[in-house]
Amino acid sequence: MEYLAVGARALLGLVFLVSVAGKVVGRSAYTAFVGSVRSLGVVPPVLVRPVARTVIAGEATVCVLMAVPVRGAATAGFLIAAALLAAFTAGVASAVRRDATAPCHCFGPSTTPLGTPHVVRNAVLCAAAVAGALAVQVSTTARPGGALVAGAAGLLAGAAVTQLDHLLALFRPLPTAARAGTADPHHRSA
Repeated sequence: MEYLAVGARALLGLVFLVSVAGKVVGRSAYTAFVGSVRSLGVVPPVLVRPVARTVIAGEATVCVLMAVPVRGAATAGFLIAAALLAAFTAGVASAVRRDATAPCHCFGPSTTPLGTPHVVRNAVLCAAAVAGALAVQVSTTARPGGALVAGAAGLLAGAAVTQLDHLLALFRPLPTAARAGTADPHHRSA
């Protein structure tokens, strides 16, 4: 269980770090995030900015707590992460059901509209947060080599999660013209 706790800390720590950085890297990134919260339509317009600030503060808190090498801090970090991810899952699922086409600004500016993959991603991360919280409670001291492997695996998984939209784009069908080997649909081969 100690390796699950280490891996989950690395996974969620990286995911929330990239998420916070993507939202506060500049005024335009923050403005785009606030706009995406507004376009989701899951909170009243008057609460959009306070909710956006609360999300960023919560995500930053998770990052800090995951980095503190104390069981209580990790437990608190996992519980806050689980609460945020449960709210994200519900909000995105609601937006998807209403066919909202808001782009995902989860990790910074994006043009990818929210969809089922985002709901699944958030639900899986929520499950990882809950599992991490439980693992921290029963874990003992991890051996350094095993902890290093578990941490590296968590970081690799976190990198994959933060790049999910790009990875999924690799498997989307190409437009008809591109599949034919040309970008010009009026071009004829000799």
